Amino acid sequence: MGGMEIGISTASFFPKLYTEEALPHIAALGAKVCEVFYASRCEYAPDFADKVAEGLSVCGLRAHSVHALTTQFEPELFSRNDRALGDAYEVCEALLGSAKRIGAHFYTFHGPMMLKRTKYVFDYGFLAEKLNALCGVAQKYDVQVCYETVHWAYFNTPRYFAELSSRCPSLGAVLDVKQTMQTGLGYEPFLDAIGDRLRTVHLCDFDADGGLRLPGRGSFDFVTLFKRLKDSGYDGPCLMEVYTNNYDKEGALKDAFDHLLECEAKAVTA
Repeated sequence: MGGMEIGISTASFFPKLYTEEALPHIAALGAKVCEVFYASRCEYAPDFADKVAEGLSVCGLRAHSVHALTTQFEPELFSRNDRALGDAYEVCEALLGSAKRIGAHFYTFHGPMMLKRTKYVFDYGFLAEKLNALCGVAQKYDVQVCYETVHWAYFNTPRYFAELSSRCPSLGAVLDVKQTMQTGLGYEPFLDAIGDRLRTVHLCDFDADGGLRLPGRGSFDFVTLFKRLKDSGYDGPCLMEVYTNNYDKEGALKDAFDHLLECEAKAVTA
């Protein structure tokens, strides 16, 4: 990684645009780095990866990371059933192969989901065993698995990552500021737990009531976040990841992206 920069995830256009269609829109907004969000299993195919790689090249974009819909295979990577586990790895390795083809070195990972009314007591030894196996497979594709903060998944407390990081030396992390807000804890304790394992940051704004907004239209202090990241030595991308119901026109996305650039510039001189 060559210094902190502002980018955009193709997820910001899902489901209005297909993955490959989002790339020129991201470039038009002024970004040079992106995360490629794969929305369906057919997109893990090698020929689709080649199409994405060509689109990235034409648009002058660099793929930092890949992301997948959680429900497609990620929960089963922790299965105790060999058949389910094998099927999940078959899909996961297709994703990792695609990441290698497009030049992405990081995999934004959600893992299993939390079901309502279920009390979870984590077996960190078992979880670490599964994650270390996944990290080992990913390394064959020159990809690092990066666990993301998600309020409805296992990594919704700082302790969860702290327990795993000592057991999983190759595991990275993704900080999603909207998700940490939705845990009710804020991003600061998560950053402390993640430490130097941080590889990607997802950006979205929100108001005092927790409603999600485009950057610049909520109350989140991006300048302070960027300053803290810089002071910690973080040198990876900060990627705008919003939902399509957060905006009507792409001009609003341009304003949001420019707002993040302004905040990053202020953090340099703060």
